[in-house]
Amino acid sequence: MIAAHADWSVAPGKRWMAIARRGAGGWRLAAPRPVGDPPAFAAALLAEDLPAALGLDLPLGVPRAYAAQRPEAGFLDFLRARAGDARFFRVNETLETISLDAPFYPQRGVKGMTRASHAAALGLPDAEALHRWCDRATASRPAGAPPFWTLGANQSGKAAITAWRDWLAPALAAGAPLCLWPFEGALQGLLRPGRLALAEVYPAEALRQLGLSLPGSKRDQAARRALAEPLRAVLDRLGIAPSAEALTMIRDGFGADAAGEDRLDCTLGLAALVAVLDGRREDVVPADDMVRRWEGWVLGQGEGPKGLAPFSR
Repeated sequence: MIAAHADWSVAPGKRWMAIARRGAGGWRLAAPRPVGDPPAFAAALLAEDLPAALGLDLPLGVPRAYAAQRPEAGFLDFLRARAGDARFFRVNETLETISLDAPFYPQRGVKGMTRASHAAALGLPDAEALHRWCDRATASRPAGAPPFWTLGANQSGKAAITAWRDWLAPALAAGAPLCLWPFEGALQGLLRPGRLALAEVYPAEALRQLGLSLPGSKRDQAARRALAEPLRAVLDRLGIAPSAEALTMIRDGFGADAAGEDRLDCTLGLAALVAVLDGRREDVVPADDMVRRWEGWVLGQGEGPKGLAPFSR
């Protein structure tokens, strides 16, 4: 089996991936490397003719209040229909041009701009409705960024645009052998040779799932270096053996350049993905129709939004 995780960014130079292959002796982790051309990367994984799963650090799904206004049956149909839809992927400069067919905002910071006004322009009841369930705050972490919001250090809208527009929407429309968890079923059921299973995996969530914590900013090499031994212990517990190059990179804090945080993130995402693939962490998805058809979920996330009853599985 092959497991991979791609840490996504608008800038191609900030897109890094980690790949591990499982054989009779367990998993073997290669050193992180640039993603390069996404279709070519996906084709290379498929060419090995092994069951393969790919974690992606970007939204796979849209919020339910937005989805309720769409004519499509679910996110997969919605994404296929966006192939070649330049208007949809254009980031709005003003509230006046926002619509269901052009939801991304804002192009830049503007005085008086708020998420509440963005939500109102989309016909949503409040700013919270911009979030999917998996983006909302839980008892153990703050809220993530809404999929259509494109401003700020933790925004995810621009990553969604580049991945959906330049790769996923065209690939799905062309019938590429990609399948998306959880829209098409449990992760194990999607694994078969000749098909690539995709799942949303967030490094910050993966860090919590793995029981790790950074003693500082992930942008700081010293903080990343301090994580080396705890991370090695987690990989050992999961049966993941780093190559010599990968081990050197881990011990060095993933390098001194700006991409060091990306190399760390894709390694964390890969470890969290392997934990689910091997059954060490449950493949949990709320038994909620809008989650399973439209919103999606973060792989391994076992908590629902704060303020809602615990979800059934």
